[in-house]
Amino acid sequence: MKILVTVKRVPDPDMKVRVNAEGTGIVEDNMKFVINPFDEIAVEEGLRIKEKKGEGEVVIVAIGPSVVQEQIRAALAMGADRGIHVDVDSYPDPLNTAKLLKAVAEKEAPNIVIMGKQAVDDDYGQAGQMLAAMLGWAQATFAYKVEIADDNSKATVTREVDGGLETIEIDLPAVVTADLRLNEPRYASLPGIMKAKTKPMDVFKPADLGVELSPVLELVRMEEPPPRKGGIIVETVDELLDKLRNEAKVI
Repeated sequence: MKILVTVKRVPDPDMKVRVNAEGTGIVEDNMKFVINPFDEIAVEEGLRIKEKKGEGEVVIVAIGPSVVQEQIRAALAMGADRGIHVDVDSYPDPLNTAKLLKAVAEKEAPNIVIMGKQAVDDDYGQAGQMLAAMLGWAQATFAYKVEIADDNSKATVTREVDGGLETIEIDLPAVVTADLRLNEPRYASLPGIMKAKTKPMDVFKPADLGVELSPVLELVRMEEPPPRKGGIIVETVDELLDKLRNEAKVI
């Protein structure tokens, strides 16, 4: 069984992100970058499926400049088998991301593509759905649990929805996007880190995949949120209700 897992390079969520003076992006000096947390969950799920099956291959794909190879190697250190780097100067919008992933999926012919449900830097949450539509494959988003049939023909996916959990059955190949509670990603072991340095990684340009990028989104300006105003302490419930009713006008 071949499992294709996508990863994206994002700023460490535990670090403070600052917008640069020009408002064109973030300050990257001294910024730590990691695998998008939802993508790390997707990597873990791919590894668990392979381990449960007792056979197969987990292939990691990332799109971006050469620095994204750090995140590919991190996923290989977790236990993935090989990597694919689609080399572009900047990170494309969801539509062009889906176009590139479609080309990779057609080249690799995986049984399943597993992605994080969204990236924590831009929060679009669109690429997985677009990819499934372009491929004409089934999709299961916000996965809480994934079970693959013995013959690899179907997957039973429990999804997180507004009202609780929903269980669906889909035909494979398919695209699955991982939610937060799907699993707990493992830590890379020292032997895994050492092995990752020699695991194969193919590098492709969009032209190599027959894809011409045509951006559909433009970043106009990036701004930090305004500072929060200090709160106040009220003495009585009546005073609280008065402020909510007459000042905040929320009741």
